[in-house]
Amino acid sequence: MRQRLLHLFRRHARRTAVTLIPLAFALLHISGVLHLQVLERLENIIYDTRLRATMPRTLDERIVIIDIDEKSLDRVGHWPWGRDKLAAFTRELFERQQASVVGFDVLFAETDGSSGLASLERLAQGALRAQPGFKEQLARLTPTLDYDARFARALQGRPAVLGYYFTSDRDGRTKGVLPAPALPTERLRGLPLRATSWGGYGSNIAELAQSVPAAGFFNSVTDDDGVVRSLPLLAEYQGIYYESLALAMFRTLLDLPEIYPSFVSTTPQGTHDTLHSIVLRQDGRELTLPVDNKLATLIPFRGAGDVNGGSFRYISASDVLDGKLPPHSLQGLLVLVGSTTPGLLDLRVTPVGRTYPGVETHANMLSAFLDGKSIVRPDYAVGFDAAQLLCAGVLLALALPALSATSAVLLSLGVVAALAGMNLWLYLTQGLAMPLATVIVMAVLAFALNMVYGYFVESRSKRELAALFGTYVPPELVDEMVKQPENYSMQAANRELTVMFCDMRGFTAMSEQMEPLQLQALLNDVFSQLTHIIRSHRGTIDKYMGDCVMAFWGAPVPTEEHAQLAVQAALDMERAVEQINRSHQERKLPEIGIGIGLNTGTMCVGDMGSDIRRSYTVIGDAVNLGSRLEGLSKHYGVRTVVSETTQAQAPQFTWQELDRVRVKGKAQAVAIYSPLAELNAITPQKAEEISIWQHFLETYRAQDWAQCGKLLMNLKQTAAPSALYDLYATRVQALQGQASDPEWDGATNFDTK
Repeated sequence: MRQRLLHLFRRHARRTAVTLIPLAFALLHISGVLHLQVLERLENIIYDTRLRATMPRTLDERIVIIDIDEKSLDRVGHWPWGRDKLAAFTRELFERQQASVVGFDVLFAETDGSSGLASLERLAQGALRAQPGFKEQLARLTPTLDYDARFARALQGRPAVLGYYFTSDRDGRTKGVLPAPALPTERLRGLPLRATSWGGYGSNIAELAQSVPAAGFFNSVTDDDGVVRSLPLLAEYQGIYYESLALAMFRTLLDLPEIYPSFVSTTPQGTHDTLHSIVLRQDGRELTLPVDNKLATLIPFRGAGDVNGGSFRYISASDVLDGKLPPHSLQGLLVLVGSTTPGLLDLRVTPVGRTYPGVETHANMLSAFLDGKSIVRPDYAVGFDAAQLLCAGVLLALALPALSATSAVLLSLGVVAALAGMNLWLYLTQGLAMPLATVIVMAVLAFALNMVYGYFVESRSKRELAALFGTYVPPELVDEMVKQPENYSMQAANRELTVMFCDMRGFTAMSEQMEPLQLQALLNDVFSQLTHIIRSHRGTIDKYMGDCVMAFWGAPVPTEEHAQLAVQAALDMERAVEQINRSHQERKLPEIGIGIGLNTGTMCVGDMGSDIRRSYTVIGDAVNLGSRLEGLSKHYGVRTVVSETTQAQAPQFTWQELDRVRVKGKAQAVAIYSPLAELNAITPQKAEEISIWQHFLETYRAQDWAQCGKLLMNLKQTAAPSALYDLYATRVQALQGQASDPEWDGATNFDTK
């Protein structure tokens, strides 16, 4: 098995190398050495398609979005609203509606001066400073007119979470007050985390920021194609880590468990540490939230966004403010306050919508937290990609060159389907968004390059091989040869083969009696039938020489049973001639005969000839003997004469030994035979005849002429008329008067070709 694999590899080494080219480029891409943007875009397309195909598209009744919509702006006025209205809004949510947690996906970065309190205070310090009772009256009105304080009191002691944002401002501009860090630095190992880092922020005014238990940033991560696919759970600002709005709301729901890092490696490495998750701990309980190497997680969108998306229930903020909801309508629910109004600029491009409400991205994250589900690209995604690239690439490179086109297509489709199936399984069951685009493109390109190389390079050599041998070799042998064209050439080589010479009898007489065109048609018809038989038995046509055809077996495709195939072809050719003669009798055409000579031996086979004309042929003493044997067929009155070497390699036939002969150019006598039929086709009477004939030959070689005469007489009385028996009867009659010769070996000498 090992040797076979090594042979296949050496045979297809170049094609394998070509097939590995896409793998090399793919590995360079994932390592960052070669940046192929088209693969990144395709990866995003695959992710988006998979996300849309697997979204639940069901309503999450645990989360409600209070929408500052067009209706609310028409009813209440342009944003921002007065904090007195927001105070009433907040009390409605917590006191009458009994919301569990309220998160504000809006920012309160400026103080509210809509009540006029600031102007009154300036008058109290200026023009109306001497006005009796003015300061006292202002003091009584201040709690009512200080809208920020009213809003802060409404938030005080409530499970409310305010939102803010980070910026990448080069100047580091800041506004408002940041909340306390979510992840204390003492829980780290002295190295910064690989987190999204910001240079500035815009947060809420201090009075409001200090009135709530938590606050979270509402930044998302926009990919290079402008699409929002993930939200960071933690972000870094000046070495301190803060939590997102969704995480802050979830922690508030859980009574603010502490955040701990879960590191990828046991010891710090390099200049940054990497987390694979963050852990929420409280009262001995732990909850793990997986993150990627940027401390972010992909947004598990539930469905299409907006009011009619069907993922979350939307309620107009004006309905809440006007008290139109029945009491306790939001009891125990998570409430997000945000806006779908285009003018408030909180619409995002996402995989599930071009104008997706930003507030709903946080709702999706909350839903995933509640379900204990998440989608992340783990830190080992690159290693996973490299592993699947190597496995698929090496498999295709080794297997494709050895397969047919159909099998190559099936294998490539199977590899792609297996990769896609594994990817989908990891996504659905493990929440892992593993890379797929690069390995799919690699597999497709590997298949394409393999096919192109096979067609333009290997197929060219196969077509050349077929063109060279097609006129000599049967199509089925050419089909075998083109599978391994490198194993075949026309270079001369010595090999053991079986050669056939087949001569048409009576051709000279027919040429004198028939018109040239009629003779040509007859000759072509006979040769076509005989050639078909030769080719059907895997024989190679050497040449046509007038009324003779020459063929051989065992080259160019090696065949161990070349002698058996040649003998079977000779028997079938004899039967074909009998059928041709029956047809000729009906058509009043001359009958034909054939003489066949077969010999097996070492011959030189290859492309031979002159610079002008060459042919694929065989030469050598064994070939010459085959030609001599064909000439002896007429002498012995049989149609086929076979040498002893051919007869010895074809034991499945019944043979009649003809003689021992010494042909011109050969000093050693050769036993010659004639095949009668296949073993299972011989009759008992014929078997008895052959037995008597073999006894006769032994008697003949022992020079017992009297016994020879008796055996011949017996054969003539019991067997059909035979020119062979008549030949030996003449010989015996001529030898009867001679004394025994101790030097005589019973062989017949032939001095002519």
